[in-house]
Amino acid sequence: MEDGLITRATAGAAGGVPATLVLSAFRGTLRSMGIVHKTAPMQVVDRLVETGFASEWPPSAKRLLTTGAHFGYGVGAGAAFGALRTGKSDYATEAAVGASLGVLIWGVGWAGWLPLLGVHRAPWNEDSPDALLPVLDHAVFGAVWGISNRAFSGRKD
Repeated sequence: MEDGLITRATAGAAGGVPATLVLSAFRGTLRSMGIVHKTAPMQVVDRLVETGFASEWPPSAKRLLTTGAHFGYGVGAGAAFGALRTGKSDYATEAAVGASLGVLIWGVGWAGWLPLLGVHRAPWNEDSPDALLPVLDHAVFGAVWGISNRAFSGRKD
């Protein structure tokens, strides 16, 4: 398969789908255990409601917006990561690189644009170490993305 920018970004976007599914399942497990209460996509939609956008929407529409935002972000991040990945690596290397990129995207969001938009406080301003739990799930997202991207890209060792 040709290793052009569009091809890499498309494979990366495709890899973002299973990675987002795994991230969602992982967060769902943490929520059911009472470890995580509200995910970032939930917080973003809550912030939109506070500002008046979607405040009159029914709960089902807000859930759909939350899910759409979550998958849009995961697929978009996957496309950007895919565009950055060139060359040939084995699955273990791609999982490690992906995990690193997942932590990077956590930093950009959780310590960058989310606090700037007033969605939540920056992790270093939180009183609880629970604020760092998303580092783990973003590393899982990235590792799954790396493996999936490698599979979808058709690159061989």
